[in-house]
Amino acid sequence: MSGVRTVSLIGAPTDVGAADRGASMGPEALRVAGLAAALEQRELEVTDLGNLNGPGNPWQPPRHGYRHLAQVVRWNELVHEAVYGQLCGGRLPILLGGDHSIGIGSLSAVARHCREQAKKLRVLWLDAHADFNTSALSPSGNLHGMPLAVLCGFGPRELTAIGARTPAIDPAWVRQIGVRSVDDGEKRFVHEQGLDVFDMRYVDEMGMRATMEQALAGMDHDTHLHVSFDVDFLDPGIAPGVGTRVLGGPTYREAQLCMEMIADTRRLASLDVVELNPAFDQQNKTAVLAVDLIESLFGKSTLVRRPLWPRLRSERSVPAACAG
Repeated sequence: MSGVRTVSLIGAPTDVGAADRGASMGPEALRVAGLAAALEQRELEVTDLGNLNGPGNPWQPPRHGYRHLAQVVRWNELVHEAVYGQLCGGRLPILLGGDHSIGIGSLSAVARHCREQAKKLRVLWLDAHADFNTSALSPSGNLHGMPLAVLCGFGPRELTAIGARTPAIDPAWVRQIGVRSVDDGEKRFVHEQGLDVFDMRYVDEMGMRATMEQALAGMDHDTHLHVSFDVDFLDPGIAPGVGTRVLGGPTYREAQLCMEMIADTRRLASLDVVELNPAFDQQNKTAVLAVDLIESLFGKSTLVRRPLWPRLRSERSVPAACAG
């Protein structure tokens, strides 16, 4: 990459896929916390495209195993086109959520772009939850617990077909980090699909450095790195502003190391920031923390450091490329 990197902020103010109301206020909370100015401090050219305009939240019970399916489909169609358009224009899209169901539209757009550009895809899914439920497994029918399964081809056709390829991604391209809450049936399904999950026990035993070295290993200069950052990845003691709090997440320093090691690869090419819920926050504390961590994703560090990238490149074989 040469010249000034250009970044586009895309707001997706919806909570139709979530268990609680409030994630729809996430994009504005990030803006109030100074996201655009923080990115400009990293010498990025930032364009805020405003918010997408999708359907409201009807707050209805599930039907046929899915809650608000029609509304979630429409939001993801809008997200897909917006993210894909920015990628085609050579800009790095940052999707501001919104609940995690919008990750379907975002990552399907990234996968589509990778296929067209003959690039490999690596996905880091930073989340307290596996997000690999289906209508048969989910106790709630909330689609923010299903996006990764949908992207891997398991779900209603209205969602799995977004991006014109089913499945949109291969589970082998995904590294899940920070997981600590998985439903019983979902555990078996994750195991059957062979997902690469670095749960919090792994982080506790191996440390965040070794975890990230494994998660990032094998990328090369033809790899598009997508980060899906669910704010409930963080321990609720430092990030209370989420709808589904789960104790035992990464500390501030562990999260900073995670983000800085991602930045060291210089491969980050698209980003989602989801599940920030100001209704549960304390004076926008969680949004401010999220902005701080996003700065680190784009290179903020205490000192100038030798890039991790050359060492990572040789440690593990390159994952399968995006299907052409």
